[in-house]
Amino acid sequence: MSKAGPPPPSVFQILERHVGRKMVAILDPSYGFEGTLAAVTREPPGIWLSDAEVVTLRSTIAQPVPQIVSREDRSEVFVNLSAVQRIEVLHEE
Repeated sequence: MSKAGPPPPSVFQILERHVGRKMVAILDPSYGFEGTLAAVTREPPGIWLSDAEVVTLRSTIAQPVPQIVSREDRSEVFVNLSAVQRIEVLHEE
């Protein structure tokens, strides 16, 4: 008989560990937001990004990995998690 370990962390717990880090929240293949994770909310489920920018992504047959092609300042934004396809935490350089 094997012992069950602790339950896996929830999405909220994982996101809360990254507060203060830069990240990109992709809403669809060509659109998203980049900024610093300021807060995580459960009701409604979402994230607040400070120093945020709207980013436009584009991929081509020759370059299938989407690349950021434009940015537009937005200051602070709330992103509802139900609209997010992917979140990437960016490494500090």
